[in-house]
Amino acid sequence: MPETNRIKYKRELNPDVDIEKEIIAFLNYHEGGLIYIGIDKQGEILGVSDIDGDMLKIKDRIKNNISPSAMGLFDVVAENKEGRELIKIIVAGGTEKPYFKKKFGMTEKGCFIRTGTAAEPMPQAMIEKLFASRTRNSLGKIRSHRQDLSFEQLKIYYEEKGLTLTKHFKQNLELLTDNESLNYVAYLLADENGTSIKVAKYSGTDRIDLVENNEYGYCSLIKATKRVLDKLELENKTFSKITSKERIDKRLWDAIALREAIINAIIHNDYTREIPPKFEIFSDRFEITSYGGLFEGMTKEDFFEGFSLPRNKELMRVYKDLGMVEQLGSGVPRILQAYSKDSFKFSENYLRMIFPASEKNTTQATMQVTMQVTTQVEDLLKVFTGEHTRQGLQDKLNLANRENFRKNYLQPALDNGLIELTIPEKPNSSKQKYRLTEKGYLIQK
Repeated sequence: MPETNRIKYKRELNPDVDIEKEIIAFLNYHEGGLIYIGIDKQGEILGVSDIDGDMLKIKDRIKNNISPSAMGLFDVVAENKEGRELIKIIVAGGTEKPYFKKKFGMTEKGCFIRTGTAAEPMPQAMIEKLFASRTRNSLGKIRSHRQDLSFEQLKIYYEEKGLTLTKHFKQNLELLTDNESLNYVAYLLADENGTSIKVAKYSGTDRIDLVENNEYGYCSLIKATKRVLDKLELENKTFSKITSKERIDKRLWDAIALREAIINAIIHNDYTREIPPKFEIFSDRFEITSYGGLFEGMTKEDFFEGFSLPRNKELMRVYKDLGMVEQLGSGVPRILQAYSKDSFKFSENYLRMIFPASEKNTTQATMQVTMQVTTQVEDLLKVFTGEHTRQGLQDKLNLANRENFRKNYLQPALDNGLIELTIPEKPNSSKQKYRLTEKGYLIQK
């Protein structure tokens, strides 16, 4: 495939290759683009000899040589084509144009724009025009009204991924404004905040009969996201149809598309108006409503093609660090593998996704519980009447052996999501207790 306005090839990465210029040109281009290392200009695949080393060099050069920060706006991934290892750099169009080389600043030597298949110097008039219209209401520039924020939950999630937040993590994750105050991104990721995500459930096809109205929030947005995912995983029931030849299991909604849609709505929501996304379950469909329409200059066709223009690049970077997001621009194409473009409804201020249910979502009686629950776990669930300490549960079961209780009762129930910690961010707390999850209540009944 030849080079295009969105695809650039580089034979190899060496000191003479100005990779920053190519990346800056795509950052300043409304559609972003892809750069392949290991393919020559004729499209011949050559491969990369030191793929890990080159990937580290590219990330380091982007981080240190480009301004404003491009963190959260790029991915550097390995890709195999025709049996050869390549490097693919995915670059999103940025919202803080113009981007430039730190060494030369906002000059024609530092700013570049994509013109056809080439990265050309940006005219000074364009540089000044873009700078004048630069987005200034991004979350990273808004000062948090609270500065007494803690981040213990965020540190735990990073540690679970084998990553450590150093004492400079606020700077590294771009949680500070230009004057070193905690910004609104920090507020959303802090242990305590005023943001809550609602998951509502109705008995019918309209909003008249509200059955449940759950709120997940007032904590780190990461924690709230995980709780929303857990709740909707539970609601995504499996229905079984027995035929003369086989048993066919089908879930209410496609699990991959559902997860992508939930995370996309949370990451790309416009929080500048302090309006969080909303999730609603009806008997015939699932609706996701996020605040913020398409970016200026982005068309519906761009959106469906997966052209990435992250609204909140700082959030995108953290979610990618924690493995909750894969490659930039992969979310919408994944959703479209299961649902049509008609599932997306656009307005000036909102984006709504509507996923029809594969079956009528009525009673719990038709749901198939597929997990294997042991007798020991069943016995444990039966003794729950509220919140209990570990020792209290062990006493209720008249078990003397602590390790036997942990291995055969407590841990399997935790692993299957049947019980949960009351203080999940401090698993070894002396005040720790356990309680049933909604899935646990279902089994208990």
